[in-house]
Amino acid sequence: MHSQPSGGTPQHRVALLDPAQLPERFESVEALEEFLSRPSQALIDDLAQVDGDLMILGVAGKMGPTLARLAKNAAPHKRVIGVARFSDPEVRQRLEAWGIETITANLLDRAAIEALPRVPNIVFAAGHKFGAKDNQALTWAMNTHVPALVADTFRGARIVGFSTGNIYPLTTVGRQGASEKTPPAPLGEYAQSCIGRERMFEYFSAQHGSPGRLFRLNYAIDMRYGVLYDIASKVHRGEAVDVTMGHVNVIWQGDANAQVLRSLRHCTVPATPINCTGPETLSVRWLVDEFAARLGVPARVVGQEAGTALLSDTTLACRLFGYPLVPLGAMLDWVADWVKREQPAFNKPTKFEVRDGAF
Repeated sequence: MHSQPSGGTPQHRVALLDPAQLPERFESVEALEEFLSRPSQALIDDLAQVDGDLMILGVAGKMGPTLARLAKNAAPHKRVIGVARFSDPEVRQRLEAWGIETITANLLDRAAIEALPRVPNIVFAAGHKFGAKDNQALTWAMNTHVPALVADTFRGARIVGFSTGNIYPLTTVGRQGASEKTPPAPLGEYAQSCIGRERMFEYFSAQHGSPGRLFRLNYAIDMRYGVLYDIASKVHRGEAVDVTMGHVNVIWQGDANAQVLRSLRHCTVPATPINCTGPETLSVRWLVDEFAARLGVPARVVGQEAGTALLSDTTLACRLFGYPLVPLGAMLDWVADWVKREQPAFNKPTKFEVRDGAF
């Protein structure tokens, strides 16, 4: 297994991601997060071509901590700065233990944004989804107003902004999902506010000549959350899974985070979208059967598959980055093992079953 120095300290070496040597299971959260933070050689090479330090806004979310750690492992001589409110101080402590600088800031505060250090590379990972239908004003403020403040303040910087495949219409099952050329048709205010976020980044990218990418993700998974966790947990509890939204795409969170960081090398003026998910279209009914077999329990489903689903075409991402390195079979085995052993979870369901855009 290859390794490289981390943080400028020769004694500390970081394992590289080797798809030929995947673990059989994860014994702990620590083992999972270490694996999620292993860089590929391709990521190391791409970040070496991107000048300057990196700041991640909204670093305390589900993907943020391992995204920051992955960036630091892939580019140990760059400053990696994580910005969040840090309502959970343990997240901040973990980040700092990994060599990531942290700044506490409320991104709804214009003065707080203007006080942040000017670095040439920004990953915007802040946003509001869960509970969006109960606080639409906050949803729009976080998803549209804050991106405008950030894009205007960090003029000239490369900005990769997280977006979502929810901005697309449901597409016909049996064909390729929505591509970057598919006209957005956001259903519900959450998805509409995410188009607002994209338009703000696009506008200020053109105004200031700031290179950017709009990173349309669905759905990232690790052991503690995601579509696979949601389905496996219901199967494990003996609950029926609704298969009306009958097909999904998923991608390993480590692969998604690597593509976020590699997108810094592929920014455009004005900012343009790129889809991120796994290349397979997965049957939810098939996933239920697969998890039932692994967990040794009966498969139970309700509903009937609709003829449309939220699906994305990742031809562009696969051309730029290659196929994701962690295969579906490994994800199924890992999630089933994690759920069977009742390991920790984020308790943040994806709500992938929602078809009316109300999150």
